[in-house]
Amino acid sequence: MAKQPSEQIAEASAEALTKSGQASEEIMKGNADALTEGGNASRAAVALIDSGNASKAAVQELTKAYQELATKNAKNLTAAMQALTAVKSPAEFMELQQRFIKEGVEAAVSDSKHIAQLTTAVFTAAFEPVKKQIEALQKTSRS
Repeated sequence: MAKQPSEQIAEASAEALTKSGQASEEIMKGNADALTEGGNASRAAVALIDSGNASKAAVQELTKAYQELATKNAKNLTAAMQALTAVKSPAEFMELQQRFIKEGVEAAVSDSKHIAQLTTAVFTAAFEPVKKQIEALQKTSRS
């Protein structure tokens, strides 16, 4: 059975997010290696590893959210099409169509907020530990 466009988009987004998470892990590993050559290496490496683990978990959660959203949208679209084909009058069709549009806009706003929160969590999880470690290193180098 062919995949719905929304499912294809969700899978492509999930794949891109996974690759992004993997790339950020590689960058963080490289940063950990570079910091190992300098002072305070073990604390920096631990912070970067923690950052990579948190980032990976957050990316997985975001990927799951995209997949769930695609599944929900595909089911909603199928149900809406079935309901629209079962109408008996133009007035009923217009009423049903308006209800679906209103519900669709409300769902899109809600889903967008949820995805934005998860995306923010991904970047926070990835960079907050590194930021804290850099700040700590800056404080020790000033002393």
